[in-house]
Amino acid sequence: MMKRLYLPLILFVFVILEGVAIELLPPSFVINDLLIIPHWVFVFLLYMAIFYDNDRTYFSVLYGAIFGMMIDIVYTGILGVYMFAYAFIIYIVSGIRKLLHGNIYVMILLGIFGISLTDFAIFLIYSVVGLTNMMLADYLLYRLLPTVIANLLFLLVLYPFTKNRLLKWQDEQISKNR
Repeated sequence: MMKRLYLPLILFVFVILEGVAIELLPPSFVINDLLIIPHWVFVFLLYMAIFYDNDRTYFSVLYGAIFGMMIDIVYTGILGVYMFAYAFIIYIVSGIRKLLHGNIYVMILLGIFGISLTDFAIFLIYSVVGLTNMMLADYLLYRLLPTVIANLLFLLVLYPFTKNRLLKWQDEQISKNR
């Protein structure tokens, strides 16, 4: 029973840590013009989609909606932006994952794709609503590129700790449901 709480607990910790992530970086890493947005919850959801969910389960999509809404409530002024972006992009990644074998290269490829698409979707929604007036070229150079690189580094750091654990939890879930 306790193992069912691990995934939401890990995601909840990432929600909290996202708020202080930039302050944890040394000042020499933070350049004034660059906007680095931590998408640590999304990165962990990617791991869930690739290494935890099987062909019939969509826990990562469900948790994407729940914890995306939590990020909306805690950190943003508009409800539903992160909820929609996280759940929808994780659903797309889950579909692509079914065509590929889960390994580090697929994780990097889907990480770059997912983080880019998620951040761009959030930027697009904020632009339509009028919360940001950043030009597309500035967005691509000063926000999207640094955000993708920083979150990709986080994805790579998390890989050795996360992959085998999620595969083990998936096996336990499958054997429990038989």
